Amino acid sequence: MLKSMRQNAKYFYILFFFIIVSFVFWGVGSVDKTGGGKGSVVAEIGKQKISGDEYWRSYENALRAYRDIYKDKFTDEMQTQLKDRVLNSLIENRVLLAAAQENGITVSDNELDEAIRHEAAFMNNGAFDSRLYQNRLRLLRITPEVYESMKRQDLTVEKMRRMIELAANVPEEELRKLSGDEETMKPIREAIVNDAKAKAVRSYVEGLEKGMSIQVHKDLIS
Repeated sequence: MLKSMRQNAKYFYILFFFIIVSFVFWGVGSVDKTGGGKGSVVAEIGKQKISGDEYWRSYENALRAYRDIYKDKFTDEMQTQLKDRVLNSLIENRVLLAAAQENGITVSDNELDEAIRHEAAFMNNGAFDSRLYQNRLRLLRITPEVYESMKRQDLTVEKMRRMIELAANVPEEELRKLSGDEETMKPIREAIVNDAKAKAVRSYVEGLEKGMSIQVHKDLIS
């Protein structure tokens, strides 16, 4: 059971990283997928839409990460499952963004500025480089205004997610029962806590989804 929880927690947090944290800097290039490329709509969550371009870029980023992690253990079945996981994660982020907006959760200009200044893609010798920032965005054909809007949304979703995680029902009694050397027990405790957080977020999102209009066009990603 603990092995399963560690794997699920790892899956959740890898996807979280690649879906929400400035994926525009990974695998930027043409996205040419039959039936689900630029211009198509893979899913509609209320008034929000997930384009084929956004989906395939996110999927390719996650696929690259999983291949690096699992090497020759990464199977065709895992790749098929990853398609659904990426789509579900994108939908989850849209749902959390809507929930954050409804609950008045915002990201201040100072928080946004601080996050951008600590973005590894814009740092040179450990410090934020304004010229590098401008050049990277220019190469991506993204204006600072567009990027900052995307980043603000990412941070808003992250803030909403963390609020839910704080209310997660962490099995304290189960943690207290664990015994052994600290080097062995630490990753097990982290896996249990992360699993509880992931379940809390998933449960919250599922509750919201019941009251939302969600249309998914899975034929575009098959």
